[in-house]
Amino acid sequence: MNKRSENINYHIGYWTFVTLVLTVVFGFSWGNNRAAFFFVSMLLPVVLGTSYFFNYVLVPKFFLTKRYLRFTIYTVYTAIISLYLEMLVLVFCYVYLVSLRYQHLSPNAAQIILLAAILYLLVFVGSFLLMMSQIMENRQVIQQLLEEKEKMKKSFLEIMSNRKIAKIPYDDIVYIESLSDYIRIITVNDEIVSKEKISHLNSRLPDTFLRIHRSFIINTERIKERSFNEVLVDDVRLNIGRSYRKEVKELLNSSIAY
Repeated sequence: MNKRSENINYHIGYWTFVTLVLTVVFGFSWGNNRAAFFFVSMLLPVVLGTSYFFNYVLVPKFFLTKRYLRFTIYTVYTAIISLYLEMLVLVFCYVYLVSLRYQHLSPNAAQIILLAAILYLLVFVGSFLLMMSQIMENRQVIQQLLEEKEKMKKSFLEIMSNRKIAKIPYDDIVYIESLSDYIRIITVNDEIVSKEKISHLNSRLPDTFLRIHRSFIINTERIKERSFNEVLVDDVRLNIGRSYRKEVKELLNSSIAY
């Protein structure tokens, strides 16, 4: 479990897989699949709570924000509380088995402790993978911010046009259109033609520009109206490509919310 998924089926599938594997492994070792499934099922809720609290509260709130002292203290408290709850569950399990008058209380306590240790090992492995994933994501975000900052150092777009380098202020660009073998950059007062590909140009533009169609990139700061399948930039209506509609809607909605 190296990344938090928005899909709850991911979590259900992961822990179901863990339950089945441990049931099979310990059931074979104990010679009793029913007892293995019983103990795994009883211990799992505490492990689940510990795992999600550690991974999605302590790690992002304290470890990733470099509040290491609080992270250590709260981790120790979490481990103590979790182990205490595990002991309560184990006591309940044995009392429950005795009340049912099981003739042979198998497995023994040492084997149950081994099962609990393996469940906690899964928590720590998952936590380590999650931290590595979040650190990598944070580095990617930082890198993107640095790249965006680098782009914004220049307030203009440099592009080759008629064998000369044209410098076009970003604020003046209304939209960019890709035609058969060239592009048109429509500005407030002019139209500039270049042989550059629109896909290459898109990666050089700051976040205020958005590709809405395989043939169009727009300056979002010049949007006057928008609907499901088109936008009005200045006085020009442009179609939103079918494959771009979902992404365009999400990005424009997030920029408005922001």
